[in-house]
Amino acid sequence: MIKAILSNIISNLKNSIGWKTKRKIVVFSVDDYGNVRLNSAQARKNMDAAEMKIYSRFDALDTLETTQDLEQLFDVLSSVKDKNGRHAVFTPFALPCNIDFEKMEAEDFQKFYFETLPNTYKKLALQQPEAYTGTWGLWQEGIAKGFLKPQFHGREHLNLTVFNDKLNRRDLQLLTALKNKSFTSISDEEYPTMSCTAELDFWNVKENEALKPILKEGLQLFEEVYGYKSNYFTPPVFNIHHSLFQTLKDNGIQYIDLALLREEHQGLNVYKKSFNYIGKQTKEDLTIMVRNVVFEPTEDRGIDWVAFTMKQIETAFRWNKPAIISSHRVNFCGHIDPKNREKGLDNLKRLLQEIVKKWPDVEFMAADEMALTLKEKKNV
Repeated sequence: MIKAILSNIISNLKNSIGWKTKRKIVVFSVDDYGNVRLNSAQARKNMDAAEMKIYSRFDALDTLETTQDLEQLFDVLSSVKDKNGRHAVFTPFALPCNIDFEKMEAEDFQKFYFETLPNTYKKLALQQPEAYTGTWGLWQEGIAKGFLKPQFHGREHLNLTVFNDKLNRRDLQLLTALKNKSFTSISDEEYPTMSCTAELDFWNVKENEALKPILKEGLQLFEEVYGYKSNYFTPPVFNIHHSLFQTLKDNGIQYIDLALLREEHQGLNVYKKSFNYIGKQTKEDLTIMVRNVVFEPTEDRGIDWVAFTMKQIETAFRWNKPAIISSHRVNFCGHIDPKNREKGLDNLKRLLQEIVKKWPDVEFMAADEMALTLKEKKNV
């Protein structure tokens, strides 16, 4: 009972202030596309045999999206239409780069190297043709047909400070993962302020200077890989220091996706709290966006995810807010376990059907399109 009351309070808090619109806009902001976390079922078996822990469903199931993953996702997205005859669209917050496992192995894992996503797909199409033949072409088709409108999620989904420290210490977990062309099941307990998957985490605030060129290069490579400049950014694991905001602004970012209640690391394990809302401006003139709906259909919380998400959308619309639905790629991955993808997509299809049934005047939009709509026509 207390949980339900608290959830209701937070849901209303998310929508109480900021930009408003009477239009029923639905956005799917889905993190982690383009990122190699787990290479294959065999890689998982090898890491299990090495007694590497599965800390979460991401360690167990999260793989680079396959041809089947995308084909089946597109089928679901195209199965409904909004009031304008437009199908649903995902905004994948995506990475343009991954670890170059082959080059690192050739040099006995002495140094970090990365490669762009098309090169990753080219290798995987040779190594696992049943899963990855034609996947990159399908990605491009999905963008062209409006099923996907990727935006920036970092250069790669790892923390280089943690990575290089573990590499220099010849950390067994890291080396085992790399030998299996994966980056998962790696403990970061010895780093109190840094997650191994959070690109922009740090210990000393001065370390942010070294992150600026990484962000700049990442945005340049995003354009090279996906074919256009990104103007919307979600930091990996939602963590970023404000000293990086100007670098984002200088390199084309207009909108930054941040948590409602944010704890920004100030360095040396000291944190500063802030409250965010849709349309809040930073001094660098970035517009903050806040996801106000959650949809994680393969995460076991003992709830009906469709009903739970519908209730959140209803709250957003009641406050005249767009429904910005937060999700992760892992919900729609079937390379390790096809039943995981089936469960995620079945729930997604049910959700989409319920949305258009309850709100016939709904409009599906990509995240940047929604943000521009609200920015140009405030409070209409």
